Amino acid sequence: MRKNILLIGGSHGIGFEIALKLYSEHNIYIASRTSENLGNLEVTHIDYDASTDEIDTSLLPEKIDGFVYCPGSINLKPFKMLTPQAFEDDMQINFMFLVKIIHTILPKLKNAEQASLIFFSTVAVKVGMPFHTSIAAAKGAIEGFAKALAAEYAPQFRVNVIAPSLTDTPLAKRLLGNDKKKELMNNRHPLKRVGQAEDIANIARFLLSDDSSWITGQVIGVDGGMSTLNVN
Repeated sequence: MRKNILLIGGSHGIGFEIALKLYSEHNIYIASRTSENLGNLEVTHIDYDASTDEIDTSLLPEKIDGFVYCPGSINLKPFKMLTPQAFEDDMQINFMFLVKIIHTILPKLKNAEQASLIFFSTVAVKVGMPFHTSIAAAKGAIEGFAKALAAEYAPQFRVNVIAPSLTDTPLAKRLLGNDKKKELMNNRHPLKRVGQAEDIANIARFLLSDDSSWITGQVIGVDGGMSTLNVN
């Protein structure tokens, strides 16, 4: 059965990889600032900037079966160099804009038989890492929110979180900018490589499918073993 799936941010990185895996099987709606890379995909693009816009719900179907919120940030600095404004900015893009869009589309999610919602966290919530205070705080808010939302709307919604480690996407370009950096980051992981967008998209596709119909309220680490293994 074809589902109506809304991706917030889907023109590049993980969101684009999710769209690639789903567009032939489902009706995909991508709300993002740009439509680059989407020319060959049979998807519906909606111009949308989470920081300034209200999404035009008239462009969405009456029923939304799946929802994925992709926008995020990687703001890694020593705490003493992170201003309170930096914390607020990270909280806005990672968490508050997510809350805002869910409020807006809530009636359409309720029209589904059992909507599946997917948010993104980071391995740095579970494993304390230097220079991650701001992003870990913002993503930690997402994890708590997801579990509470899953409880409040069960069984009508399923809500799950994917918590990756470093993944090779445009957002991580600064951390993987040359071969030396890539080798260093690869070796930090027990599986000796950083993540690829496809690694994350495979889990998202599963969580959006009926194959995961008994999974909700979970934070799923897709992190090359980083959060649970100590093999170095």
